[in-house]
Amino acid sequence: MTIKALVFDAYGTLYDVQSVAAATEAAFPGHGEYITQVWRLKQLEYTWLRSLMGRYEDFRVVTRDSLRYALDTVGLPAEATVIDGMVEAYNTLSLYPEAEQALRQLEGNQLAILSNGSPGMLAALTRNSGLDKVLQAVISVDAKKVYKPDPRAYSLVGDRLGVQPEEVVFVSSNGFDVAGARCFGFKVARIERVAPAALRGELIGGAAVGPAAMFRALRTQDEALGFAADAVAGSLLDLSGLIGSAIR
Repeated sequence: MTIKALVFDAYGTLYDVQSVAAATEAAFPGHGEYITQVWRLKQLEYTWLRSLMGRYEDFRVVTRDSLRYALDTVGLPAEATVIDGMVEAYNTLSLYPEAEQALRQLEGNQLAILSNGSPGMLAALTRNSGLDKVLQAVISVDAKKVYKPDPRAYSLVGDRLGVQPEEVVFVSSNGFDVAGARCFGFKVARIERVAPAALRGELIGGAAVGPAAMFRALRTQDEALGFAADAVAGSLLDLSGLIGSAIR
């Protein structure tokens, strides 16, 4: 069946979640790396917990709560204004260097984002980065009040774009998202930002495993869930060559 849409995850795929590190280090000198990694790990965990508990709150609330968790674990107090200022960093995340060029190479296809981000966060993020001029749709799971990888979240793509799952290539660097999208029936391209061999070298090199390495181990690799991607690319720039060859 013909591919009619390419749909991208936002956080970690088009936008570098590690780019909040400057804000965390500036606010809490000496603790930036730890806060950055635990904040993101807990942010994702809270989306899954809220979905399982049936207690949805939008992604801004989840992002604030997970930051508070990270700060509490090391006993760092913070005023509400400081917390809110750090949460705002998610509205100005850096694009991966190749992201805009890669999307422009794919113009002529229907291009969209499907993200856990709240509508307000995604609107600010795409506007601040200029992707609002490239994408045909920015879809937030908020419309279903449940987070990826719940199938109801992925169903929003068909609702919004008028396509069948097999007509979609979903692009993500997050293992849980790859598995969820593949299980739903999308064709999936995984962006492998950390090669397994490089990660193994980092983890067994003899040095203590720090927060950043632990994050890479938990969130950048393929999940052992039986729903592997149809194709793996080392860069978003490789996608145009995969469509029609590795992914049909």
